[in-house]
Amino acid sequence: MSRALRKWLIRAAGSFGALALIFWFLPKEAILEGFARLTPGLFLGVFAAFLAAHVAAACKWWLLMDRALPFGQALRAHFAGLAANLALPGAAGGDAVRAGLAHVALKDGPKVAAAAVGDRLIDMVGLAGLSLLGLAFLAKGGNPALAWTMAGVIIGGAILALFIFPAVARGLWGRFPALPAKGLALRLADAFGRLGRRPLLLLFALLFSAAIQSLLIWLSVRLALPVGVDVPLAAWFFAWPLAKIVSTLPISLGGLGVRESSLAALLVPFGASAPEVVASGLAWQGILYLTGILGALVLTFSGLRLTGAAKVIED
Repeated sequence: MSRALRKWLIRAAGSFGALALIFWFLPKEAILEGFARLTPGLFLGVFAAFLAAHVAAACKWWLLMDRALPFGQALRAHFAGLAANLALPGAAGGDAVRAGLAHVALKDGPKVAAAAVGDRLIDMVGLAGLSLLGLAFLAKGGNPALAWTMAGVIIGGAILALFIFPAVARGLWGRFPALPAKGLALRLADAFGRLGRRPLLLLFALLFSAAIQSLLIWLSVRLALPVGVDVPLAAWFFAWPLAKIVSTLPISLGGLGVRESSLAALLVPFGASAPEVVASGLAWQGILYLTGILGALVLTFSGLRLTGAAKVIED
């Protein structure tokens, strides 16, 4: 058995186990009843808006690459990454394929790697900031000043890391030149240094990411309301980003089962019913998989290959 297949089976087992626990502890009838409340029109509308959000996400990544690729190629690579998420572990698998396809076209590994890592870091910081905002507004009486302060600390720390890494890498490999991966580390330091010299781009990308994630939260709310999930919007802003971060861990297939159980656990304390949260979460997972299938079609008709892209990243 190949190493890749073994890893895939472990992730598949994680998703199967999470789903099995969900349907063991929660009434299946309530989950199916929640599904029955969704209309095809609502589902397709959310799906269309979700696709638009990913076009915007591809644009953000393209800007971080300094528009080195034609936008059409960047968009195809982004949707190919979404297709990879059908089978690869979490968002990291899709990121690797997206970056691999960009590298095949650009032949500039450090630029692609810096943009990929920077894009993921910006998204994670944006998610953490949104979650803290939601938590602060959920506090008794609300505390907007605390919310903005906490979000600012996280955002500032992440941006500062972009400025610190180049100096640390150059100093470390300069003092200990025998350390492995010296060439890659120094090229990455140069690429991050170029990003660090463009603070307005980083700030724009962060605000753009927060706007995209906020749209996705709103779409999740729109999908969950007919199912019967009625909790404060601040609760969604607190719980949804955390569930998404958990779903990126390499323990499931694209977060299947893990995202739904995490979201239910986080929303139940605010008055949500776990079966209804799971029903809306599985409907959301359906949108993710439909988007992945669309990405696979884009990949097929573009003549691109996931295996070749993944090999570039592994090498």
